[in-house]
Amino acid sequence: MSKKWVYLFEEVEEAEKYAGSWDGVRGLLGGKGAGLADMTRAGLPVPPGFTITTEACNAFLANNQQFPEGMWEQTLEALRKIEEKTGKKFGDPSNPLLVSVRSGAKFSMPGMMDTVLNLGLNKETLEGLAKLTGNPRFAWDAYRRFVQLFGKIVMGVDGEKFEHVLDEWKAKTEGGQDTDLTTEMLQEIVKEFKRIIKEETGKDFPEDPYEQLKMAIAAVFNSWNGRRARDYRRINKIPDDLGTAVNIVTMVFGNMGWDSATGVAFTRNPSTGEKKLYGEYLANAQGEDVVAGIRTPKPIDELAKEMPEAYRELQEIADRLERHYKDMQDLEFTIERGKLYMLQTRTGKRTGLAAVKIAVDMVKEGLIDKATAVQRVDPNALDQLLHPMIDPNAEVQVIATGLPASPGAATGKVVFDADEAEELGNKGEKVILVRVETAPEDFHGMAAAQGFLTARGGMTSHAAVVARGMGKPCVAGAGDVLIDYEKRQFSANGVVVREGDYITIDGSTGRVILGQAPVVEPELTGDFATLMEWADEFRTMGVRANADIPRDARVARGFGAEGIGLCRTEHMFFEGDRIDAMREMILADTPEARRKALAKLLPLQRSDFAGLFREMDGYPVIIRTLDPPLHEFLPREKEEIEALAKKIGVPAQKIYDRIEQLHEFNPMLGFRGCRLGVTYPEITEMQARAIFEATVEVKKEGINVFPEVMIPLVSDVNELNLQAEIVHRVAKEVMEETGVEFEYKVGTMIELPRAALLADEIAQTAEFFSFGTNDLTQTTFGMSRDDAGRFLPLYVERKILPDDPFQVLDQKGVGKLVQMGTELGRKTRPDLEVGICGEHGGEPESVKFCYKVGLDYVSCSPYRVPIAKLAAAQAALGEAERDK
Repeated sequence: MSKKWVYLFEEVEEAEKYAGSWDGVRGLLGGKGAGLADMTRAGLPVPPGFTITTEACNAFLANNQQFPEGMWEQTLEALRKIEEKTGKKFGDPSNPLLVSVRSGAKFSMPGMMDTVLNLGLNKETLEGLAKLTGNPRFAWDAYRRFVQLFGKIVMGVDGEKFEHVLDEWKAKTEGGQDTDLTTEMLQEIVKEFKRIIKEETGKDFPEDPYEQLKMAIAAVFNSWNGRRARDYRRINKIPDDLGTAVNIVTMVFGNMGWDSATGVAFTRNPSTGEKKLYGEYLANAQGEDVVAGIRTPKPIDELAKEMPEAYRELQEIADRLERHYKDMQDLEFTIERGKLYMLQTRTGKRTGLAAVKIAVDMVKEGLIDKATAVQRVDPNALDQLLHPMIDPNAEVQVIATGLPASPGAATGKVVFDADEAEELGNKGEKVILVRVETAPEDFHGMAAAQGFLTARGGMTSHAAVVARGMGKPCVAGAGDVLIDYEKRQFSANGVVVREGDYITIDGSTGRVILGQAPVVEPELTGDFATLMEWADEFRTMGVRANADIPRDARVARGFGAEGIGLCRTEHMFFEGDRIDAMREMILADTPEARRKALAKLLPLQRSDFAGLFREMDGYPVIIRTLDPPLHEFLPREKEEIEALAKKIGVPAQKIYDRIEQLHEFNPMLGFRGCRLGVTYPEITEMQARAIFEATVEVKKEGINVFPEVMIPLVSDVNELNLQAEIVHRVAKEVMEETGVEFEYKVGTMIELPRAALLADEIAQTAEFFSFGTNDLTQTTFGMSRDDAGRFLPLYVERKILPDDPFQVLDQKGVGKLVQMGTELGRKTRPDLEVGICGEHGGEPESVKFCYKVGLDYVSCSPYRVPIAKLAAAQAALGEAERDK
């Protein structure tokens, strides 16, 4: 007996028994198939159908695109069962059964794979459908859609060729809409579509319904490996080996007249989280019309007036499904001659704002508990709420308004095609992708753009759904935006915007603004603050911030940072005239001359540190001594060199000579970090004095100060001993001079593999470790972060590496060094404080790893503090769940 590849919707319990859990069912039948089966079990109005499993897809792809043994026979048997239920027969001219063929992976991938509607139509069944319904126009409209979709998706014809024909015919009608096309027009359109297919493929359009079904199933399987699906999985970190299921569902028709409709609904607003049925529908239309933006849909509220009975039933089903799944649901429905059918339920994608509100509201409603709420919100989704928004008080030039399809603001150069968006985005340029409407094949460009603007489409259009999933702003359906692709420009209310010009889009209001609009900082209030309070109840690992100036420290405290994990003192030297004193020090020939130049910097550094201590009252502040190579502080251009020589009174040739002396072939591994302090101990002396004098100054103000001095780039305990000796001596001197006692620590940044390997020795002196995972990644992989962009994307794409190791901590390699260093250090010093301060400190998966290996804290940029806090809480909850 061959393996079971096909499950009827009512066989959900058999699927659950085989898969072992509901999550297993979703893996076997895909999210769409599992949802349809579950709704069928609950007695909801679902058209009869069946699902071909993801296992069949994987077998097909692994077997040279051949159906696995027994799959086609099981498909035909399931088709016969549907025929019995519906009283219709597949391919029967008098009473034809038509089906849709839809993809459905375990994880929702909106628009990334393919769907074919009205399958089973040919010359004979078309006539039967027309007679059966008494509506020849409906039958020909269904056939036109089928030929168009099948030609594009299954036979690989460029979809724009069909759209061009359709637009030409619509232009001949009075209303200009697809619903204005007559039966005769539709017949001519179908002829032209078939001619295009023959010209493009050399093959006739298939007439045999069973051949159509075979080809469509194969096309859906193959769409799993299509570019847009691969890109989506890469960006959303979805495994490649899951495969997609294929759902064969009896067709119900929303285009059967004005008492029919099709739509998409969410049980709550996916942009704001408001508890109200939200969505769009189109009367006398089929499903793809809503998401493709062919006509501008109506808000779901209007359905209550147009078809009140269907709306009431939809509302009841939406409430029931949300209570069942205990989460916001994304629904697809069709109304055929007044009767409602449910075609999908799945967990709805939502913005960060909506995710927070829905989680908090559902706790208040008693649907979920606090722990579930904290675990449900994706930490990365918070990023959308933590970035500046358009200043409401700014005067801006609004040139158009569309639908607020995905919140947030973005500024960038206008581009009109996805390839260019990707090209410029990869170069680091910020772009806004402007399209009449986006399609799944634009995904790679959408991934590279800051946001999207479309002239057509609604709140559930492709652009809107993808934008919300990515957390990017989108303005959709901006009807005043008239795009001319040939001239590479668009006009809006008399304003012409050319490719390369800057615009700003406000996805929260739908505004399109000329130029680069000013922005304001976000605040933590309301539901966000509530969720963060709950996260803090469960979180056990600390979260600090990387901050160099008081303003950054203030932002960090506002977001709940529990100290500063990294203050980079070198950034302070680049401000104003400070750079001149720094350059004097570098050009000095004797320790005395260096001390004289450093004396000018001492009060400035002291003031900087005092400002940080005031902001972090009661919390630790880790200050890293000078790290970068000295050549970075010297001018490069001839004019700058000669101006500096004149300003500080030294010959220009001396500056040229010093630049030459400091030149290094590999500065990252050269004369930097503690090597500077060992060679020029007076630098460490000045910085230690500035730290401790600021400590005394602020302590006298009644502020609690906990300074921690961090020595960078240590590879041997002897280096640390020399630097720690200076710090301890200066601390003692300052205490004696001021009569003020204070606590402090001396530690090191572990950013070299040798330091991690010798952590037990280094901990004899170091009172804390902070893993500098940016440099530790560079030195472990032997690659420069600045140059690796040439090949790392290819490494990730080809699965050589699972992620860019500069964005997500390499747990197997770099992570092993972090774990080893922590364990070795604590063998020597059990109370050793350990954290990380690289960019990984704000990346959720890296934060969870840090929790797992026992770090005391992570430190990240101020705006990622809430992300790190939520990830840390989820890590603690995950461990508690495993321990049950």
